[in-house]
Amino acid sequence: MKRSEINHALQKMEKMIQAYQVALPPFCNFTPDDWKSKGSEYDEVRDNMLGWDITDFGLGQFEKIGFSLITLRNGNVKNTKYVKPYAEKLLFMQEGQTAQMHYHAYKMEDIINKGGGNILIRIYNSMKDGSFADTPVKVTCDGRSYEVEPGTQIRLTPGESITITQGMYHDFEVEKGTGPVLLGEVSMCNDDQTDNYFYDHSVGRFPEIEEDEAPYRYLCNEYPRA
Repeated sequence: MKRSEINHALQKMEKMIQAYQVALPPFCNFTPDDWKSKGSEYDEVRDNMLGWDITDFGLGQFEKIGFSLITLRNGNVKNTKYVKPYAEKLLFMQEGQTAQMHYHAYKMEDIINKGGGNILIRIYNSMKDGSFADTPVKVTCDGRSYEVEPGTQIRLTPGESITITQGMYHDFEVEKGTGPVLLGEVSMCNDDQTDNYFYDHSVGRFPEIEEDEAPYRYLCNEYPRA
């Protein structure tokens, strides 16, 4: 992705967040210049990859495949210095965008529609070899449990949520005609380096960046060390 695309996407997410009157932690407002003076007191932000993030899954088609997000809080499964067993994110998807099919081996999460349009989440159980299981999928949405056929899309309107359990394949797309969506994610500790298992093994989590302008915000994997 070009840095200019990333900057534009982050600014659009910022405007959506402001429109829904969601206040962000102070570190989300740090500029690259601000980070030059931030010492080891902000190592939790650095080590746990808090802050702004973006993905195009390495496919270079962000307007169709990808989304913007912010990790607000997170523990660390590899570093005993950080004992939080939970994480929280905000995700922003524009109409026309989709996210690639994947599952998590460690993390369980709730995906919450915070406002805007409707989100469609397609789900399957996974097999040990990474294929789709041809078995009914148990769904838990806001206290209601039921089963659906594999490959069913669950529609989340604003205020609704779904629990994604370990090994449950899921993808996302914004329902056509409903507009951009602000999502919340509440989960166990998040590790985007090792706990994303994509159905399409050729895709990746983080974009390669072409530097055509200065960054508006550093992404969560770009902070300078103290």
